[in-house]
Amino acid sequence: MQAQRVVVTGLGPVTPIGVGARAFHAAQLDCANGIRRITSFDPAAMSVTIAGEVDLPAGLAPDSRELVSDDRCTHLTLAAAKLAISDSGLDLAREDLSRIAVVIGTGVGGVGTWEDNTRLGLERGERGVRARFIPMAMANSPAARVSIEHGLLGPSQTVVAACASGAEAIATAALLIRAGEADVVLAGGAEAPIIETTLAGFARMRALSTRCAEPARASRPFSLDRDGFVMGEGAAVLVLESAERAAARQAHVYAELAGYGRTCDAFHLTMPKPQGEGASEAIRIALRSADLAAADLSYVNAHGTGTSYNDAAEARALAGALGGVAATVPVSATKSMTGHGLGAAGAIEAIASVQAISSGLIPPTANLDHPDPALELDVVGDKPREADVRVVLSNSFAFGGHNIALVFSRYE
Repeated sequence: MQAQRVVVTGLGPVTPIGVGARAFHAAQLDCANGIRRITSFDPAAMSVTIAGEVDLPAGLAPDSRELVSDDRCTHLTLAAAKLAISDSGLDLAREDLSRIAVVIGTGVGGVGTWEDNTRLGLERGERGVRARFIPMAMANSPAARVSIEHGLLGPSQTVVAACASGAEAIATAALLIRAGEADVVLAGGAEAPIIETTLAGFARMRALSTRCAEPARASRPFSLDRDGFVMGEGAAVLVLESAERAAARQAHVYAELAGYGRTCDAFHLTMPKPQGEGASEAIRIALRSADLAAADLSYVNAHGTGTSYNDAAEARALAGALGGVAATVPVSATKSMTGHGLGAAGAIEAIASVQAISSGLIPPTANLDHPDPALELDVVGDKPREADVRVVLSNSFAFGGHNIALVFSRYE
């Protein structure tokens, strides 16, 4: 029996460069930059003082009840889900809510809540710890809160695969639809990691850019002078449903999730395999599952973190999977604008990929002043490139060796 086709009918990005599908897309095309000196706490004592922060507009910002009952990771997720549902045209009052599922990926969940309550507990003892500490900090709280907020009775799942979590959630959503467990899935990722402990941890690993005097110039994927990634926060939720169902309700279809591939390096907790073999295999699997060849690709939205190891390994992975096509297919790294949203990144970049198909405009890569010639990639610079974008590969690679490749295609 032919597999159920899965399409994207709603987009809900909450990012440092734009909130909502239109604002996010316009910011990409302007090569806007969301990296700035951190405002959520005073970073003066830190070796790294910059990150990509989200400004939630009125109507999406948490109310007074949510501020004290949910972690910021959940706040961002609720905003993204609300945007995605509105964008999809779903009328939940007329839907069978038992057939709508939620899958949200996150790398660390309510880490800000953990830090706050650890500090309070050490200062004041047991009574200093907030009564809602546990439910606020749970990794599954963002998915659960979306289900509760909208009365969605289908499966509610949380995916944890570090920086590949958002992409993993989208693949899991496709599985739910194809298995007949859900008709519609709200799928994506969320992260709110901009706290002192997380920043210090990545800084101690020497994973972060130290170009703090020039925040907007710090994230430099695929550039010869890259010196690490810039941490970001955000969320993104996509509405996925079967093509048959989307057609029946006359929904606007942005693109088709044509295929995906998942592998593990089984090599090292933080370093990718130097030659990118696991990532290559994930890309090959994704293309096979979509019944497409390397030559069919129009664009690659790269994982593109801006670290020396990761960019080099991804370039080798593309060469290994795509052969000669790797040197000619346009590639860009939207983390150069948003920062690295960790568990949210794969879902944010999935939206950017879908928007490239809808608009025929490949988003730019900021700060590509000196492309690294050793990588042998056609990286799109600081202006969008017009193209007939039919098939997009979106890569997400993560600590733990998780490799997720998503393939989106124009829906016909």
